[in-house]
Amino acid sequence: MDTKIALCEDNDSFRESLKQFIEDSPGFSVVASLSSAQDIIDVVNENLPDIILMDIDLPGLTGIQATALVKSHFPLVQVLILTVYEDDEKIFNAILAGASGYLLKKTAPSRILESISEIREGGASMSSSIVKKVLNFFNQQHPAEPSNEYTLSDRELDILKCLVNGDSYKMIADNCDISIGTVRSHINSIYKKLHINSKSEAVAKAIRERLVN
Repeated sequence: MDTKIALCEDNDSFRESLKQFIEDSPGFSVVASLSSAQDIIDVVNENLPDIILMDIDLPGLTGIQATALVKSHFPLVQVLILTVYEDDEKIFNAILAGASGYLLKKTAPSRILESISEIREGGASMSSSIVKKVLNFFNQQHPAEPSNEYTLSDRELDILKCLVNGDSYKMIADNCDISIGTVRSHINSIYKKLHINSKSEAVAKAIRERLVN
C-alpha cells in the first residue's frame, strides 16, 4: 500500500515539482496539495494522509500552528516540516508542536522520500545538526541537569535518547544490541510512564522536560 502524502506549501512551483517527483516514485502517492493550512483539518479528515509535508511560512495559519492543530485532532498523522528556516527557535517550536521531522527545502528530493520512509518506520527525521540545535536552544533557555521524575530505567533513557536523535526501531535495536520486539516493549513502557501515545510526543516531552541531554 502506498504511503499517502499531503503537501502544504505556498510556493506553487516548489509544491508542484515536489508533487510530481513523489507521484513518479513507487510506493508513494499525493492525496492532497494545499497552498495554505486554513482548511487542513477538513482535508486531513477527508483524505487521511499518513504524512504531511508542511512549510512553516504559510499565509494565515503558520506551519507550526497547523502542526499542533493536526496533532491535536489526528495524533497518528505524522508531520514532516520542509522549510527554508534553520534557526533554533523555529526548529524547537516545530518539534514541540509534534513534528516528526525537520528538513530544509534544499534537501535532495530522494532524501525527502527516505525521511518519509524513516518516519513511517517509527523513527524521526532530523539530522544530527538539527537535533544539536534543538538541544542547544533548550539548554540555553532552561539550563539544568536531566530529570528522571518518571522513573525511566537506564535502558529506557538510552532508547528515549535514540528517539530524540531520530533513530528508527531497527537502528535502536542495532545500537542497543537488542531485538526490535524488545525495543517496542521498552517504548511501550516509556509511553506509559510519560503518559503519551506517540513517538513525536516522546521526543517533544523529552526535550521540553529535559529528560535527555
